[in-house]
Amino acid sequence: MQANPERAIAAMTSANLPATEVLVTADCWAGESSAETIVHRAIEAAASMVDADTADAEVAVMLTDDAGIRTLNNNWRGIDKPTNVLSFPALQPERAPADDDAPRMLGDIAIAYETTRKEADSEHKPFEHHLSHLAVHGFLHLIGYDHETDDDAEIMEGLERDILAQLGIPDPYAHDDQVN
Repeated sequence: MQANPERAIAAMTSANLPATEVLVTADCWAGESSAETIVHRAIEAAASMVDADTADAEVAVMLTDDAGIRTLNNNWRGIDKPTNVLSFPALQPERAPADDDAPRMLGDIAIAYETTRKEADSEHKPFEHHLSHLAVHGFLHLIGYDHETDDDAEIMEGLERDILAQLGIPDPYAHDDQVN
């Protein structure tokens, strides 16, 4: 029996899901009318499957172009080239004021259209699947996951596989295991 990703997403409780705002800042995304929905679904799936407090939190996602992400990459990482996704976890105060009703910021994610499109095409993946993967990957960085060591990468990639499977998306790393 095949999993129904729509039903799995619909069954998620919104109590632990962060509010996600998607901002499209580049015209190249105009042809991807479902991009905002894809990003929302991916982050909701990720938040529902991780052991992290994301309730009453907020995530901002910027859908940009290669020029925009190149500037961010250069300014924040000192790398003067575009990349597919960048995550900027928010600094968390030690203690939130008792009367503060503002949502807690988890951070920002930026995704570049041209690089995402090129990677999806070269890896023969549907663009929607690759966009979902990058949104999940960026979200996991916001909540503390990384891939700096082999052990950390194995944990993060396993979680990405599980989350994407809930969305009906095949293992994004399957091609990495094949020998040419």
